[in-house]
Amino acid sequence: MTQDNGELDSLVRKRIRALRVAQGWSLEELASRAKVSPSTLSRIENGRRRLALDQLVTLARALDTSLDQLVETAADDVVSHPMVDVAHGLMRWPIRAEPGTTVVRQRMTDPPPENPSRMRAHPGREWLVVLSGTAVLLLGNRRFRIETHQAAEFPTMLPHALGAEGGPCEILGIFDRDARRGHQRGEQTETVNRPSP
Repeated sequence: MTQDNGELDSLVRKRIRALRVAQGWSLEELASRAKVSPSTLSRIENGRRRLALDQLVTLARALDTSLDQLVETAADDVVSHPMVDVAHGLMRWPIRAEPGTTVVRQRMTDPPPENPSRMRAHPGREWLVVLSGTAVLLLGNRRFRIETHQAAEFPTMLPHALGAEGGPCEILGIFDRDARRGHQRGEQTETVNRPSP
């Protein structure tokens, strides 16, 4: 689905206003940050002034976003389907996030591996929240039970492993760039080293 110029123009104006309001800024505050007059900003937001590229660049910077994000069209793929990894008993729902950050919804059925050699350590940080069930996080020599609606955050340089306890468990995990890269390398190694049935 494509948007015509009128729809995109309206979307960008709404986005500017919404970002300003989300920051708790008045017209005057954003105008000052963007070095435009409050009346110019008001006319931009309500559609009475043409959107100029140089002003959009300045407004994007003042709103702490990029020009690409400011003029991005609505995505067609709002609903995502899970990727099933039968070999590891996982179901994942990738979710778009800021560059460098990965958000993944994951369903686990197996307990974490008890063998310390199966625990991973790599640069980065990871944050997770349990959506349903109970997760078990092995972190170094410690074992944590994480119940539904509880969260955990930890540096991934500590050896760690995650699994379910007492039935399926769903988590929402957020990885910084280094943590995601470390998990991807670990999954590739595990797939290569996994014994055939």
